[in-house]
Amino acid sequence: MKVRETRPASFWPLATVFSLFVLFMYGPMLVIFLLSFQGPEGGLTFPMRGVSLHWFHKLAEGLGVVDIGAALWRSLGLGAAVMLSTVVLSVLAGLAFRKRLAGSNTLFFIVVASLIMPSIIVSLGIGLEFRLMDNAIKATLEWLGMESALEGYGTSLGLFTSALGAHLTWTLPFGLLIMFAVFNRFNPAYEEAARDLGATPWQGFAHVVLPLIAPSVVGIGMFGFTLSWDEIARTSQAIGDVNTLPLELQGLTSTVTTPSIYALGTLTTVVSFAVMGITLALVWALGRRGKGRTG
Repeated sequence: MKVRETRPASFWPLATVFSLFVLFMYGPMLVIFLLSFQGPEGGLTFPMRGVSLHWFHKLAEGLGVVDIGAALWRSLGLGAAVMLSTVVLSVLAGLAFRKRLAGSNTLFFIVVASLIMPSIIVSLGIGLEFRLMDNAIKATLEWLGMESALEGYGTSLGLFTSALGAHLTWTLPFGLLIMFAVFNRFNPAYEEAARDLGATPWQGFAHVVLPLIAPSVVGIGMFGFTLSWDEIARTSQAIGDVNTLPLELQGLTSTVTTPSIYALGTLTTVVSFAVMGITLALVWALGRRGKGRTG
C-alpha cells in the first residue's frame, strides 16, 4: 500500500515565489516572441493586430542604414572563434593544472579575476591597449620609412583581434572552472592502464581522456558561443569600426519603433536555443556512445 507524502506548509509559498521568478525571467522573452508576429498594422504593444511574418520580411530587407545580415555573420563568426579558442585553451589549461606548477595559484586568480572586474572597464582597457599598439606600429613604420605601408595601415582593433581577446576574458574563466571540476573527479587509473598497454601520451589523451571528458568539452563550447553571442559591454570599446548583432540591436532600440525590433530579438533568441539544442543532442549522442562501448 502506497503512503502518500504530505507536502510541508512551506511548499506552496516557495512554489509561488519560484513561479513568479520564472515568469519574471521568461515572461519578457515570451512577450517579444508573440509581438514579433504582429500583422502589418501591428505596433509595439498589445493587443495584437493580426498574425503574420510581415516584420520578419521587413527585417530581411534591412532596418535603415543597418546591415543586419552582415552584423549577424560577424556575430556568428566571432562566436565560433571564441567557442573554438575557449575549448582548446580550457582543455590545455586543465591538463596543465593537473600537475604542480610554480605560481599556479597566482595564475589561477589572475584568470578568474576578470569575472569580477566591470566589463566596461575591461573593454576600455583592451581598446586603449590596442590603440597604443597602433601608435607604436605607426611610429615604427614611419621610422623605417615605409610610407606606403603607413598609408595603408588602419588599426589593429577588429573582430578577431581586440574583440576576440575581450570575449575570451569572459569565457575562459568559465571554461577553466569547468575543466577543474572535471579533472578533480577524473580517475587517472584509466590513463595508467592505457600506458601499461603501450599507448603514447597522445594516444592516451585522444582515445581515453578526451572521450571521457567530451560532454564537458561540448558544454564549454556552448558556454563560449552563447556568452560571446550576446556580449555587449566587453565588445563596445574593443571592436573598432564594425558592430556585432547585439551592438546593432542596442542601437536600434532607440530608433526603431516597429515590431521589426522584436523580430530581431526573436531571431537572436532562436539562435541561442538552437546552439543549446545542438549541445544537448551532442551530449546525449556522446553518452549513448559511451554506454555502447562499455556495454
